[in-house]
Amino acid sequence: MRQRLWAQVRAPRIVWFDLSMATIDRRRLSGLLEQERVKHLARTPLSRAAYEAADHLFGRVPMTWMNKWAGGYPVSMASAHGNRIVDLDGNEYVDFALGDTAAMAGHSPAATVAAVTKRLAVDGGITTMLPSEDGEWVGADLTRRFGLPLWSFTLSATDANRWALRIGRLVTGKPKVLAFSYCYHGAVDETFVVCGVDGEPEARGGNVGPPVPITDTTRVAEFNDLASVERALAHGDVAVVITEPALTNIGIVLPEPGFLDGLRELCTRYGALLLIDETHTISAGPGGCTEMWDLKPDLFVIGKGIGGGIPCGAYGITNEIAEVIRSNLEADLVDVGGVGGTLAGNVLSTAAMRATLGEVLTAPAFDHMIAMATRFTSGVEQVLAETQTPWSIVQLGARAEYRFISPAPTSGSASALADDEELEDYLHLYLSNRGVLMTPFHNMALMCPQTSAADVDLHTALFTRALVDLLN
Repeated sequence: MRQRLWAQVRAPRIVWFDLSMATIDRRRLSGLLEQERVKHLARTPLSRAAYEAADHLFGRVPMTWMNKWAGGYPVSMASAHGNRIVDLDGNEYVDFALGDTAAMAGHSPAATVAAVTKRLAVDGGITTMLPSEDGEWVGADLTRRFGLPLWSFTLSATDANRWALRIGRLVTGKPKVLAFSYCYHGAVDETFVVCGVDGEPEARGGNVGPPVPITDTTRVAEFNDLASVERALAHGDVAVVITEPALTNIGIVLPEPGFLDGLRELCTRYGALLLIDETHTISAGPGGCTEMWDLKPDLFVIGKGIGGGIPCGAYGITNEIAEVIRSNLEADLVDVGGVGGTLAGNVLSTAAMRATLGEVLTAPAFDHMIAMATRFTSGVEQVLAETQTPWSIVQLGARAEYRFISPAPTSGSASALADDEELEDYLHLYLSNRGVLMTPFHNMALMCPQTSAADVDLHTALFTRALVDLLN
């Protein structure tokens, strides 16, 4: 069956392609990927030189995960504003990665820059171990958005999750955490888990130096499978069920109707606390999925994007949890109890959060971002339909991600089966070589307030061409 595709490029010119859908030729894929690697080398010599000269950095990058970028080395940034990044070689990119959500307000949003500049240069102080008025403002805004009445601040969502899990064990007196297979909650040891034989917990591959076997700390269930949740909770030793409202680091896996309500009911029945981590899923709207779907968590975690790029995170608790903590005279939350850090809640981060939440990540901004993500999703859907390519794309508010399988998976384990590193590298490098950045860890695109329709259409055009080259 012959199909006709359109691709809108930078100039207002429509280019038509004819192609037939065929099984991907792996040899052709390998050859095309090699061509893109050669192109990457040719267009980024200064980035390559900077990488090769970084003899004092482990992995030649400030953080080893930066080596995940396709091409053999990451481009080195010279500047970033809005949804644009310029590398050392002067190449400009439309950025759909946006710091894997950390920059969902856009790079250096004006209100955030003004607030942190005032804190740094006018008011003074970066970290003082003292509060400022910004902290209460941010706490009140988080309550308005997500419903939890009491908040503490951290430097990352990873820390917020770690500390919230500690509080959950303290409050319930139970030792274990229930996490979903292939979930992601930052570098939290208890959550590096997958479903193994007979649904039992098994360590997720690649975790570096875990302190204890995963079975000592964690039970596991499949997302969207309430029966597996109940089997795990029936042991009676789970303090906290930790989950995103939709999985986001193994593709976007949306909850099926009734799953999150059923999860809430099971937690209540078995005496486990429900922790909702909206670090990525705040893409759903100003109050994330918690507001949109009227979720009722006992513990709540947010991070990354709410500080406009300044390191920050927060966890919220109910009044009931606060009362149990206060009544436990042995719990030391003000000194060496393992919850907190000297830099957590510093006045620079609370200033950044106040400005970002109050002036950047507003309801009108989300309306625009979600509209751009809908346009992005529709463009990819059209290409996949017209080429009969058996992939899928899922949207969650301002966030969208394609997966090399159709229909879209409904669990983390099913989504993991769709991983194709070579294909992913080809698409990412094809786009990067033509001025579009996708999140290096997966095929995620995030919109920020500066994302335009032209930016989205550029991705659609390039995605189309990448498929044409691959399938012809």
